Amino acid sequence: MKIVRKAIDHDGRGSVKMIPEEADDLWVTYNLIVQGDTVMAVTVRKVLREAASGGRDAERVKLKLEIKVEAVEYDQEGSVLRIRGKNILENEHVKIGAFHTLEIELHRPFVLRKDLWDSLALDGLHQSSDPKASADLAVVLMQEGLATILLVGKSVTTTRGRIETSIPRKHGASIAGYDKALNKFFDNVVQAFLKHVDFNVVRCAVIASPGFTKEQFHKHLLLEAERRQLRPIIENKSRIVLVHCTSGYKHSLREVLDAPNVMNMVKDTKAAQEVRALKDFFAMLSDDPTRACYGSKHIEFAHDRMAIQTLLITDELFRSADVAARKKYVNLVDSVKSSGGTAHIFSSMHVSGEQLAQLTGIAAILRFPLPDLDDIEM
Repeated sequence: MKIVRKAIDHDGRGSVKMIPEEADDLWVTYNLIVQGDTVMAVTVRKVLREAASGGRDAERVKLKLEIKVEAVEYDQEGSVLRIRGKNILENEHVKIGAFHTLEIELHRPFVLRKDLWDSLALDGLHQSSDPKASADLAVVLMQEGLATILLVGKSVTTTRGRIETSIPRKHGASIAGYDKALNKFFDNVVQAFLKHVDFNVVRCAVIASPGFTKEQFHKHLLLEAERRQLRPIIENKSRIVLVHCTSGYKHSLREVLDAPNVMNMVKDTKAAQEVRALKDFFAMLSDDPTRACYGSKHIEFAHDRMAIQTLLITDELFRSADVAARKKYVNLVDSVKSSGGTAHIFSSMHVSGEQLAQLTGIAAILRFPLPDLDDIEM
């Protein structure tokens, strides 16, 4: 995210002009904007003009509008945010109070104004403009006949390609057809790899599969690179990592992010920290259940006793239209940090965030055991 201008008062009121530069930035913006904020941007609107014939012609006019936000929609496929609300900026074409939907796309500047930039919003803004926080990682999850290509960003995991090929069994009369089908499948994956994996952007590319499929494909990829003189592959072959996983489906991404050789390359990134924190939580839940808890009531009980060492919470909980609910979670994060604890805000667009969401969206590792937790209803 490029921050063009930032004007925030001591009381937290103010505006920020920014330009989203990648898909992650749109997701951060989606989490920044809440009901009641105002957004100003250039937009296009159809207006009616009097024609010389006496009729009325429709014309598309580019104009600047500022709307008071009522609803925000994130379109991952189209890389666009749709912000609906009432216009509050005097304009010859659009009356004050008229409804309009602004579309915020990549590389399009806008101004976000808030009555209160709370600590969570300021943190999100800081992280989105910090290039070191990027976790760009390309992952090819494979099994025979299926490959899923994913791009793991700072806050969003996107599926960039899915290749499916029917492959006959590897024995009997069909063995010749097996080799031919497998090579055809590998050729298709190579094409998708070249299309979606940009080594100028990603730190490394991971090829993961059960069995020996990853080794077979890696060999095929390098041979093709030599044969066709594919410079991006030849020059970056040291940044291609092989990892074991149980399938070619997206849920296997958790195993990839947990692999030590991948973790070492992305250990300083937000995505890796989330994976590690969730792993630590499940380990504690297994080894000493009195020092791990989840669910809003259990978390409140533990927090009242200053017991929270590490808080895990999904960004989904902060998107509540209920201002009091958002404020409660913001205060909880601030309080845990001020008492020497750590707070991880998980992106619900990463596999670790999806996993945490299945556990109510909030969990904690405790400083000391709280056996009384069992007596409290979830």
